[in-house]
Amino acid sequence: MTAKLIDRRFHNVPGKLRVSELFFDVPVDYSKPAGETLRLFARSIARKNTPIEPTDESKGGKLPWLVYLQGGPGFGCGTPQSYPWVDFILSKGYQVLFLDQRGTGLSSTITAGTLARQGDAIKQAEYLKNFRADNIVRDCEAIRNILTNDYPADQRQWSILGQSFGGFCAVTYLSKFPEGLREAFLTGGLPPLTSGPDPVYAKTYGKSTYVLFKNLHADEQTEKVKQRNEAYYDKYPEDVERVKRIMLYLHENKVKLPSGLLTPARFQQLGILFGFHGGVDTLHDIVVRVCNDLDIFGFLTLPTLATIDGNGGMDKNIIYAILHESIYCQGKSSLWSADRLRSNDPQFTITDSVPAIYFTGEMVFKDMFESYSELAELKDVAQILATTDDWPALYDEAQLAKNTVPVYAATYIEDMYVHYDLATATASKIKNTKQFITNNIYHDGLRSKSGEIMRQLFNLREDTID
Repeated sequence: MTAKLIDRRFHNVPGKLRVSELFFDVPVDYSKPAGETLRLFARSIARKNTPIEPTDESKGGKLPWLVYLQGGPGFGCGTPQSYPWVDFILSKGYQVLFLDQRGTGLSSTITAGTLARQGDAIKQAEYLKNFRADNIVRDCEAIRNILTNDYPADQRQWSILGQSFGGFCAVTYLSKFPEGLREAFLTGGLPPLTSGPDPVYAKTYGKSTYVLFKNLHADEQTEKVKQRNEAYYDKYPEDVERVKRIMLYLHENKVKLPSGLLTPARFQQLGILFGFHGGVDTLHDIVVRVCNDLDIFGFLTLPTLATIDGNGGMDKNIIYAILHESIYCQGKSSLWSADRLRSNDPQFTITDSVPAIYFTGEMVFKDMFESYSELAELKDVAQILATTDDWPALYDEAQLAKNTVPVYAATYIEDMYVHYDLATATASKIKNTKQFITNNIYHDGLRSKSGEIMRQLFNLREDTID
């Protein structure tokens, strides 16, 4: 068995959409198709209308599919109507499939509790090795074969839209199953074709990390995390002392959050907000709220703690925390890359010798498996995965070099998560790739600037060579 459709139910979003909720069973390990299975969840949507004249679809024609691959790793999809680009895609004549990738959303959700059913830490780590992009795209192919089973043979390919990590999955798809694809749209999602995360973090942390990587040059470094910190402190210079005060308070006091402990390092992780439009202002609001609590009460109130907790979320997205560095690994272990590089830079530590304490980005750190109660249960599992070096290849550069599937990629010069230099280098290695490059959109452009992004991608699609 490769995949089986278990259940399918339809309902309407008034005046807008025809929604189908689907459940599938797929193998945990595709090399063992008769073994343990996973339950996957997806929603499909199409326009709900009653035309005056019969359309091709009402005559029995088939709408082409576009599959949305969510960012992450470890995040499920929202409701279809919550995505601002949906109307644009539907207007182009697609029906859209929103797939909760394995282990996320309603697709056999990974938590410390569900993992415990696998046995000890070694068995849990072995199980989690099946939750990377290679198996996500195998799931996609298995589902495609089901949903297009009654399509004409020449119409069974589908399109994919990959945001962030979803774009990484799309390039894996192009490497392993290009025959299943009509076209690929990528937004902030051209992956670095590296064997591990070290070169990635060297590009995003700052110049001091270059002592570790002799093949990288400081004059090419754009220091995205540091740039965003500097932009934050330039806009809110009063926050330099506020942040130092907060970090000292957290260092001297044990502060509990609903999901664990608010350590200085965990507060720094709010820097992940810098990758989004409005993130600088959101972090400033949090800093002001914390300092206001300390001024008035001398401790942090529940609303403040809830706000901080709500902007973390690692405990609710286990895969993001535990497999984040492995999404870069091909035949090499990560060895807690972000931890090692952070320790090289005093700007990320609590010290009076630096003019300002910097926030970190979207990296995952070893101390997260102490400050989050849920992650603490998986500390041994995380250590096993961080030292694993037998990760299979995710990308086939030879296949990408002869790729025939049209690829349309939105690439952001100011992207703090997917570095522009590395993304552009990858684009040059994928034949039939067209890029829309911009310097005024951040990583969440598909949501924050969806109209511009979709318009530009389809301009690339509909353009001709002159």
